[in-house]
Amino acid sequence: MRFEPDLYRGTAGYYDRFRLPYPDAMIADLVRRAALSGRGRLLDLACGTGQLAFPLRGSFADVWCVDAEPGMTEVVRAKAIALGAAHIRTITVGAEDLPAGPDSFESIVIGNAFHRLRRAPVAALAHTWLRPGGCLALCWSTSPWAGSQDWQRALAGVLRTWQNALGAAARVPPGWDQPRQRDPDHDVLSRAGFEPAGRHEFSVEHHWTIRELAGHIRSTSFLPPPVLADHAAAFDADLTAELGRHTADDRLTETVGCAYELARKPARA
Repeated sequence: MRFEPDLYRGTAGYYDRFRLPYPDAMIADLVRRAALSGRGRLLDLACGTGQLAFPLRGSFADVWCVDAEPGMTEVVRAKAIALGAAHIRTITVGAEDLPAGPDSFESIVIGNAFHRLRRAPVAALAHTWLRPGGCLALCWSTSPWAGSQDWQRALAGVLRTWQNALGAAARVPPGWDQPRQRDPDHDVLSRAGFEPAGRHEFSVEHHWTIRELAGHIRSTSFLPPPVLADHAAAFDADLTAELGRHTADDRLTETVGCAYELARKPARA
């Protein structure tokens, strides 16, 4: 399954502002289970605007943020400078082209992106890049249009309508999740030499405004700003009209599901 390399062009500002953070409890749990030394190096692969790198940065002496989209790494770089986080380094490169040697990282994290990478080659590289005993965490969170509430179904309908109207329905390949269903991530990691260390799930309640949802949608690969283009105002009006039927106080509540699947590179005997 191939995703085009520039699907997130133009989204970085929206991505940073409107993508929800992972729950503090999940970050703390990951730090504990990975048994971090506080002196190692983290690789945040397909990092986006640093949704994992920044909350984890205090547990590492060095952080590499890697993404193929220059807009994403530019935002990470600006945030690191603003925070005085000189130990955060940005690299704009595809995952398989990262110039990293064996045993370079204490931990690797991939947030909401493993399905977009060539999983088997990336898993094999990650196994090489990790130090013995190091952990890889695949992190995930649910999307607001994927739930069963009335407003979520209405949102999904608006998105389908506009994807079709703007010829954007194929930006995400049809059946994109079928390879993962046939060959789950944990099996891919096992074949690469990782030992499973459990899937750990968390949830948090979030209250969206319609304006925030409009921003969140602009952070996606299927209706980013270059696709909405001159139709952005009409899209916002349609979104407001449809979702406004489901709220009296401009708040739409979602229980956001988050999880990480942890795998460990065996320690040397």
